[in-house]
Amino acid sequence: MIRFENVSFRYPGGAQVKALNFELNKGDFAVLVGANGAGKSTVSRLCNGLLKPQEGHVFVKGQDTRSVPTSTLAKDVGFLFQNPDRQICQPTVEKEIGFGLQFTMSDEAARAARCREVLDAFGFEGDEVPFAMSRGERQRIALASVLAARPDILILDEPTTGLNYQECVRIMSLLCELNADGTTILMITHDMELVQDYAQRVLVLCEGELIGEGPVQAVMRDEALLARAALLPAQIPGLALRLGKGFEQINTVQQMAAELERRCG
Repeated sequence: MIRFENVSFRYPGGAQVKALNFELNKGDFAVLVGANGAGKSTVSRLCNGLLKPQEGHVFVKGQDTRSVPTSTLAKDVGFLFQNPDRQICQPTVEKEIGFGLQFTMSDEAARAARCREVLDAFGFEGDEVPFAMSRGERQRIALASVLAARPDILILDEPTTGLNYQECVRIMSLLCELNADGTTILMITHDMELVQDYAQRVLVLCEGELIGEGPVQAVMRDEALLARAALLPAQIPGLALRLGKGFEQINTVQQMAAELERRCG
């Protein structure tokens, strides 16, 4: 679905990503992690053509982003900004969800039907004022407007920043449903608990370089890799590492509790 081939990009100020090579396959739920300034947001913008590689190539469903307009790529790649207030631009939820559809659907009746379908799916009436709603609700509005176009690929830049626990669970549960239905997801985050709970695959970025990737549990137990990226494992895998032999396969609170109960009688 997305393939990076020796991709490099440098900003005038000096920050850069260097010689990136990786591929996202259909149905992946991958997470890109790294410290602040590692290049995560740059990678996300290279994925949808907002940035074009200065060296190498990014392919989206076989299309080279250097030669395809960003507006064309947007039909396949939905992008959710970290801050929904940078994305929302309409006075009501219904108008916000319908805004992007005018560029992808020419039939007015079909647009109205799609908009109503999305409103119902997210539980919105349509006449709500976005900026009178909570941060979590605005994030859901922004996500709804992206999903209205039914993209095959979804790029999410820190989608849970500023959300409370319930709002976070609601967003992540929705993403899991989308992924189960076949949507390919790349999520940018520094929250290793989210990675542990929801991701299938992790890509680790450090100072603009991809220094490791693999299944979640393998990455969580690679202390050298995480240390190099200035990251800590999620709490339960981290505790399992400290406890050592016999805890190698412990990944959840329930597994940890069961093992401790077994050992302590």
